[in-house]
Amino acid sequence: MEKNRITIKNVLAALLGVFFMAIGFAMNNRSGLGNDPVGILYDGIRCALNLNAEQLGMASNAVNITLVVLLFFLGRRYISIGTLIYFIPYGTFVSIGNIMCDYLFHSETMVARIALSAAGCLILYLGIAIYIVVDIGTDPLTGLVLTVRDYTKKQYRIVKIAFDISLIILGTVLGGTLGLVTIITGLLGGPVIQGYVNLINRFAVGGRR
Repeated sequence: MEKNRITIKNVLAALLGVFFMAIGFAMNNRSGLGNDPVGILYDGIRCALNLNAEQLGMASNAVNITLVVLLFFLGRRYISIGTLIYFIPYGTFVSIGNIMCDYLFHSETMVARIALSAAGCLILYLGIAIYIVVDIGTDPLTGLVLTVRDYTKKQYRIVKIAFDISLIILGTVLGGTLGLVTIITGLLGGPVIQGYVNLINRFAVGGRR
């Protein structure tokens, strides 16, 4: 499918999507109830580098830069403006999310942690949906998955499942948080994101009438 034209509106919308993704990830991580597959890797790298919770954005930057370098050598055609929009500000946005959690989240009860995680998931999924709808490029991980698909000639869903399992295992071994949210994102992520995409598309079409 042909990507959308690169416009200021699309770039700003993509940045908003990345912002929501980063904020949602920070909220999930703060809840301590687990992360999505790539979030577990970010958290695991943070632990492996002996970084504190406030330096989670730095760890995510390290992972995304590594992925972009790999993509440059293995699947350069999947690097685009959308890739840069994703990985350049992502770590900074995660740090902003951590600061927001410090100011807004003061309760450590299980009810409060579940509420924080649920809100984090919804915000994360909204960000992903916006990024998908804007359609001006792929994030580094998706680009790498597509590259492996091209080399192996396997179906995308098979490669994606293998990547997710690998990220969960690697991130957990490195010390990332595996928990309830990991299961929830695996079961509900796709349907919720699709629902958001449909809603955004409906809103966008209605707004152009």
